[in-house]
Formats: sequence, C-alpha cells, structure tokens
Amino acid sequence: MSTERVVLVTGGNRGIGRAIAERFVAAGYKTAVTARCGEGPVGALTVRADVTDAASLDAAFTEVEQQLGPVEVVVANAGITKDTLLLRMTEDDFDSVVATNLGGTFRVVKRASKGMLRAKWGRVILISSVVGLYGSAGQINYSSSKAALVGFARSLTRELGGRGITANVVAPGFIETDMTAELPDETQAEYKRSIPAGRFATADEVAGVVTWLASDDAAYISGAVIPVDGGLGMGH
Repeated sequence: MSTERVVLVTGGNRGIGRAIAERFVAAGYKTAVTARCGEGPVGALTVRADVTDAASLDAAFTEVEQQLGPVEVVVANAGITKDTLLLRMTEDDFDSVVATNLGGTFRVVKRASKGMLRAKWGRVILISSVVGLYGSAGQINYSSSKAALVGFARSLTRELGGRGITANVVAPGFIETDMTAELPDETQAEYKRSIPAGRFATADEVAGVVTWLASDDAAYISGAVIPVDGGLGMGH
C-alpha cells in the first residue's frame, strides 16, 4: 500500500534503523531520518540530531516539518550499548545508556505527539529488544532501558489512544548486522542453537513489521509488544 504520510526514524543511518527507513521509502512514505553523522538511505531526508538534546531534536523536527510536513509516524530506534557486568558498570555506563535509549525516546515522542494530536492521527513505534524482557548478563543498563519502553508505550496508549494515535513496541532478537558478523563462528552457532528458528533475522524482517504497524491494517493495535526474534523470547 502506497502512502504519502510523513515518517521520521531516529538513528536511520545504519543497521535496523536504515533498513526501516528503506522500507518506508519503498512504500512511498515521505521519509526522514535523524543521524549524528553519516547519511540515511537514498530517497530519505537526513537531519542532524542528538536524541539526548531536546533543542537539537526540536530543530530537526522543524526542518522535517518545513520540507516534508508534520511527522505522522515516528520510529524511536536510536540506541547505544555500554555492556559490562553490574559490579564493573560505572554510573556513566548506566546513565548514558538510559539517557539515550529511554530519555531519547521520551524527547522524540513528546515532540512528535504535538503534531499527531493536531492531526488526530499518529503512529508511535518504539524499537526495544528481546533482552528487555528476557534479560542478558552484562546488559543491565541496556535491558533496563529497553524494558522501560513497554511501560512507556502502554502509558502513552492510555493517554492518547482516544485520539487516533497508537503506540507499540517491536522487540527484535539477534539480527544479521556488522556487529553479529564479527562474533566468532562458535559464538554465532551457540546463539543460533537457542533460537527455535535456527538463524538470525535480517534487518529487513524487522523493518517489515515496523512498516505494517504504521499502516491502516494495524489501526486497532496499541500497547502491544511484537517480538521479531525467531521464538527466542517466546512472548516474554
């Protein structure tokens, strides 16, 4: 289904965010991505923004609104990791990950919701992770920030659900990225043994779920967590 709706994907210059932006471009959306550096895919408007800085986000949104129109679909994808075991984790390791992954989502969605309320239509899609509810040793900061997105989406659904706005969470498992490609073969094999599907996902498989959630077909779905993990989390 082709659409002229305006979508903004944070962190859309690489990995899953880039794949999501590519799918929206292909589906005919007016697509913009935020990036601290680098460029989004061909056909997308790239705007500079740091999700930990509300002023830079406001400027980015203003640029998108001027060039494409009000943002109707927002995909909060930008995130970082600083993995280490709890007893070695510094205050900064914890605070910076939460400030980006959770605080960044807060800032982006707050700014986007103003236009959605005026339009009485919107799609908020938060990119979490299987480890948000499954847990992962060495990722207390990351998994906490990703689990928090579930409460965020469900609270937002209660606030804005009557205004034609949905808020959902997509929780990817292991994805074929540059990061997983660098893992030793035996580590990759061990991970795959724990996944019922027996393989990693492609970033495009995550992107397909995200674009579907943005469509009219998903208008009555809100506050949901959709795993894209090959059965690893089993609906945790």
